Amino acid sequence: MSNLVLGIESSCDETAAAVYDTRRGLLAHALYSQAAQHARFGGVVPELASRDHIRKVLPLVEQVLEQAKIDKEELTAIAYTKGPGLIGALLVGAAVGRSLAYALGIKAVPVHHMEGHLLAPLLDDSAIEFPFVALLVSGGHTMLVSVQDIGKYQVIGESVDDAAGEAFDKTARLLGLGYPGGPALAKLAVKGDARAYQFPRPMTGKPGLDFSFSGLKTHAINTFKQSDKNAKAKADIAAAFETAVAATMAIKCKRAIEQTGFKTLVVSGGVSANLTIRRTLLEFAEQKKIKVHFPRQEFCTDNAAMIAFAGSFYLDVAQDDLDISVDARWGFG
Repeated sequence: MSNLVLGIESSCDETAAAVYDTRRGLLAHALYSQAAQHARFGGVVPELASRDHIRKVLPLVEQVLEQAKIDKEELTAIAYTKGPGLIGALLVGAAVGRSLAYALGIKAVPVHHMEGHLLAPLLDDSAIEFPFVALLVSGGHTMLVSVQDIGKYQVIGESVDDAAGEAFDKTARLLGLGYPGGPALAKLAVKGDARAYQFPRPMTGKPGLDFSFSGLKTHAINTFKQSDKNAKAKADIAAAFETAVAATMAIKCKRAIEQTGFKTLVVSGGVSANLTIRRTLLEFAEQKKIKVHFPRQEFCTDNAAMIAFAGSFYLDVAQDDLDISVDARWGFG
């Protein structure tokens, strides 16, 4: 039997909607980014984000239903991001998802944002075999997860301070690259020489799977202050920083693979779109003779396709009442 799931994502500064069919796959997805609106402030302004979600969410829902060529009455369930994220932004998606589900007499499915990212590669590659190690790298999270099956997750390593995405954004701000910083820094790094500066690989000199990127960010700041502060120095620092992050991730992934004995690595989240990180982890996977999987580029960042897909696995335990609750700091695993 086929189920049609509408997905709604509104955890931060992207409003998204998607329709997923459990038999035919993803039928439609659409996303509106608020990046340009927040760029002048150098980061996300929560109140502005919430208001923009209110303005955009229903038009996007209507858009994907039209693209999928289905009526809302055909939907089986509505999946929405419950957390983690910005509380006001989450409430917009939860309120719309719950209310629409109640009006249609169908179930609403709260989805963990990080589970959505974890499962995103399976949208295009259903052949990914369990168990596997997942590296989740986003603006707010960096973690290694032992994945036995859908819903069976154990966090085996995580960042003790700044997540990788935060470190990218803060380093980009230091270099005057604006917001969002990650893509801008990666673009600048292409012009630089990573060998011009020696950056540390934090927390790799002692055992364990936890990450720390705050010191790496500080190292970039100090290096910049001592440099000529010209275009070449900026590009070289960007390249050295990016290379250090990628190398650190590869070292930690190697340890996780050896610790678990798994033969597959799944890498997902916004930072997984970074080409240097992808190339480094692909080289590592080839050396270790393991498989590595990434989501397609458009599903690396926040999107509703991953929310609808993740929600499709929990239709039997979904609620059908009007309870609207979100969790800005919802733990994972």
